[in-house]
Amino acid sequence: MDLARIRNFSIIAHIDHGKSTLSDRILEITGAVEARDMRSQYLDSMDLERERGITIKAQNVRVDWKGYTLHLIDTPGHVDFGYEVSRSLAACEGVVLVVDAAQGIEAQTLANCYLALEHDLEIVAALNKIDLPAADPDRYAMEIETVLGIPAEQILRISAKTGDGIDGLLDAICERIPPPKGDPDAPLQALIFDSQYDQYRGVVSSVRVMNGRLNSNSKLLFMQAGTPQEPIEVGVRRPVPTPVDELGPGEVGYLIAGIKEVAQARSGETVTTFHHGATEPLHGYSDPKPMVFCGLFPIDGDDFELMRESLEKLKLNDASITYSPESSGALGFGFRCGFLGLLHMEIVKERLEREFNLALIATAPSVEYRVHRTNGEVELIDNPADLPMPQSIDYIEEPYFRVSIITPKEYTGTLMDLCQTRRGDMTKLEYLSPERVELHYKIPLAEVVVDFFDQMKSRTQGYASLDYELSGYERSNLVKVDLLLNGIAADAFSTIVHRDKAFAYGNRMCEKLKELIPRQMFDVPIQAAIGGKIIARETVKAKRKDVLAKCYGGDITRKRKLLEKQKEGKKKMKSIGRVEVPGDVFISALKLDD
Repeated sequence: MDLARIRNFSIIAHIDHGKSTLSDRILEITGAVEARDMRSQYLDSMDLERERGITIKAQNVRVDWKGYTLHLIDTPGHVDFGYEVSRSLAACEGVVLVVDAAQGIEAQTLANCYLALEHDLEIVAALNKIDLPAADPDRYAMEIETVLGIPAEQILRISAKTGDGIDGLLDAICERIPPPKGDPDAPLQALIFDSQYDQYRGVVSSVRVMNGRLNSNSKLLFMQAGTPQEPIEVGVRRPVPTPVDELGPGEVGYLIAGIKEVAQARSGETVTTFHHGATEPLHGYSDPKPMVFCGLFPIDGDDFELMRESLEKLKLNDASITYSPESSGALGFGFRCGFLGLLHMEIVKERLEREFNLALIATAPSVEYRVHRTNGEVELIDNPADLPMPQSIDYIEEPYFRVSIITPKEYTGTLMDLCQTRRGDMTKLEYLSPERVELHYKIPLAEVVVDFFDQMKSRTQGYASLDYELSGYERSNLVKVDLLLNGIAADAFSTIVHRDKAFAYGNRMCEKLKELIPRQMFDVPIQAAIGGKIIARETVKAKRKDVLAKCYGGDITRKRKLLEKQKEGKKKMKSIGRVEVPGDVFISALKLDD
């Protein structure tokens, strides 16, 4: 195929600005999908994506337009899936930046635009939803010019819903986005930018050929894994998978090589030919750093091995998950998993339950702390249960986020109040336009991770948007709060909080557990403690049998004797009794501050 007739591009935008709808219209207008087969969110193949109305996985498809071959990659918009976006951009030469003509620039618009500039990609900007009554394309075109420096007259006006202006957008893609570079006669170098596991065909990898030719009858070598593979099928998604004889430089397609070992086809892997192949692998991807950690435990202990296999297969499709085995006295054996954010954690848990039929309990989310010991050693700790004894700790550092919030100006006060109650420091406040403000704060990650996003949305009636990035570690006055049931620490409820908030947290958790834990045959004290110091307490009263039912009349000493006997029995039971905590208590208690 002639390189000059190929265009590779991603669609990037803030959440709900119309990426998936635009993909639908492009598929329809280019004739890739017939009208009778068309459905909304065509490329979102996961049930979860269709239910929530969000894109979780980037999807690629090949379409033809006026003699050009276009490879389109539809990307997620949520900040937690930014890693998916950066991987997709590595397979492109340009992007279509979509901005809602009724809302203007949002936080993720800026973040994704800067990501495209870092990859040195050509940007085609388009204002979407011009059919809405509230649309004001002229005003927002000026805002894009002011903030991003893209000339207002170059910004296209489109409606992905009605199809208005899509032809012009496709023409602009062919004109402005440069063709890919690559040497068809060089040794093969192809980059795997995504993979998924098919139970019938093994690993299906999405590949972008950089140099050489990938065909289905030459033996291949996966360079980082060092394993030779026989290709079974090479093809392109139109969007139905269509086998082809070969993929040349600049082309995007898929490769099936019957791989059953999941670790052999990771994202960022370089594929070359086994004989006379390339000597150098491609640059690949840097592994993303997980921000949020939580324990995932199967409710049925026998599912532990199934869970290990499921996590392996899911990691192939979502390289940003990390996991390692851990055990808990309360919950048995499970895995400590790392995620890019709270939505990412929720999606992964739900995908494990749906795609692999697991029933899981998740512990409270925590972040990674740096513990400086008195002997000078530094330890990274993401599980509160692993925190050393207080006497051996010199000080603890916690991760901080740089947060930028774009909001209409009337909500500035309520957002400043929210950030300050979360121990945030303002670094900058600037007006993007007379009506819109951008706030910059430095906030501890532990304060952002729980329900900051929900609070921000409810305080601004959904108008504010958020973007964040890690800014480093800083020293904080942190303590570990343990919850004791009948004097024994329940490790699933341990958490690390700021000392000023420890008392309120301990009180709240004790009250919550008092409601949730069923009554036992003996009194169950629920205590919150920092080290050896108890800071809050509640008691679940014992069930009692009426031992006086048969003592009517007679001397009081008979009744007293029976009551004393019962009391002795309760005391003995309490000393040897274990508190039975049903599994759903953990789920309900760890629901983040209902």
